[in-house]
Amino acid sequence: MVNKINTRCDLMLFGALGDLAQRKLFPALYQLERANLLADGSRVLAIARTENDTAGVRKQLLEKLKQYVKPEEFDQKVADAFLSRVDYQILDFNDPDKFGVLNEWRDDANNELIVYMATPPSMYGVIARNLRAASCCTEQTRVVVEKPIGHDLESSKVINDELGEVYNENQLFRIDHYLGKETVQNLIALRFANNLFASQWDQNHISHVEITVAESVGIEGRWGYFDKAGQIRDMIQNHLLQLLCLIAMDPPSDLSADSIRDEKVKVLKALKRITPDMMDSYVVRGQYTAGTSNGKPVPGYLEEEGANKGSATETFVALKAEIDNWRWSGVPFYIRTGKRLPEKLSQIIIHFKPAPHYIFDPDQKHLANNKLIIRLQPDEGMALKILTKDQGLDKGMRLRQGPLELTFSETFATDRIPDAYERLLWEVMKGNQYLFVRRDEVEYAWRWVDQVIQNWKDGGEPPKRYAAGTWGPVASIAMITRDGRSWYEDV
Repeated sequence: MVNKINTRCDLMLFGALGDLAQRKLFPALYQLERANLLADGSRVLAIARTENDTAGVRKQLLEKLKQYVKPEEFDQKVADAFLSRVDYQILDFNDPDKFGVLNEWRDDANNELIVYMATPPSMYGVIARNLRAASCCTEQTRVVVEKPIGHDLESSKVINDELGEVYNENQLFRIDHYLGKETVQNLIALRFANNLFASQWDQNHISHVEITVAESVGIEGRWGYFDKAGQIRDMIQNHLLQLLCLIAMDPPSDLSADSIRDEKVKVLKALKRITPDMMDSYVVRGQYTAGTSNGKPVPGYLEEEGANKGSATETFVALKAEIDNWRWSGVPFYIRTGKRLPEKLSQIIIHFKPAPHYIFDPDQKHLANNKLIIRLQPDEGMALKILTKDQGLDKGMRLRQGPLELTFSETFATDRIPDAYERLLWEVMKGNQYLFVRRDEVEYAWRWVDQVIQNWKDGGEPPKRYAAGTWGPVASIAMITRDGRSWYEDV
């Protein structure tokens, strides 16, 4: 049973009427209220530019909670208790003279202050400087910012410098919501609490690793943002490289934030640079055309509403990453992510090497390597594919592949799996940074991704086409097939 924290928190939420806040942040706070985890006296100040008042915003938030919280988890009394903590303040983020009103809201300076910037990253520095000018923050204030931090290495440095002018690194909580997922956190427990895996987690026992994050949807009205970012910035630079780090990092000395993040940085520094002559065999980028999704016709990327008909932005990326260190020498990490793929799926497949001597039916030798499947969505859990003897008098020593499976929702049927933002907000309130990204992680990730983007620009080749509802360009299959492997399909 998780106990509530005793420390009361004042949470100032900038961008409180935006999509992220209303779809994710307020429902997450509601769930913390529902779990009785918010300390008595903790309060939330919703801050936005829209003309409204506290009563109007509370009414609006109630409707959003009913929309985004599962019906079986919605409780009007809990909602009322939570919304009673919420006040509203209209504020021009660019006007430093107006920020003094925030101090007036804080009626108890002993409350921990959390500032959450659910705004475009271009506003982080402005808000930070105006808070400092109004003396709203101290060295104990915790500041939460959303990723992506910039669109390349240089722009990320600008944003981080602006934040660093006002706050120390130990005050900054850079959110990557993938790190809040229950299965992602379980990677650390799986690897370092179980010697069965810890002793096998290297190039002597693992042949290759797959990371797939597939989306069945298109850009969902995000054309303005997405066309400037593309799939490599939107997904690989932050989410997928974080997953790679947790899979590949060496054991930390302890579970402290910096011990874990130090090991992740070592992985990013060891990523092999993808040079221009490697692009054809290491990287595939694609862009979806018209096709079928869930049995319905859907437009191509260039046919979406508001589309730039000449856009060369990628909606799919597959690449082979290699880590130049002792643990992973010779082990490729195959990464793919895209939009308008056949299903929504996030999973990691660890392919173990087969036993050195095989004594069973030669026709079944392709089954000989075990696989560990780590599912992030839709059904969080893990499965270890093992071989056993097939049942029946007539089967002899024929082998059968089957899973040792742990599906969280079934195994822990009495426990609700929290949303990533619930976990992350809870850790911010406790002041624990281990699920958040440090500045050097951001910069090393951008350094590696920037080289791939620059190679695309220098090469001038447009993205390869793939029909919506398929698994990306044929070239992504060829990339892994050239190595004598294939993308895993659970059949």
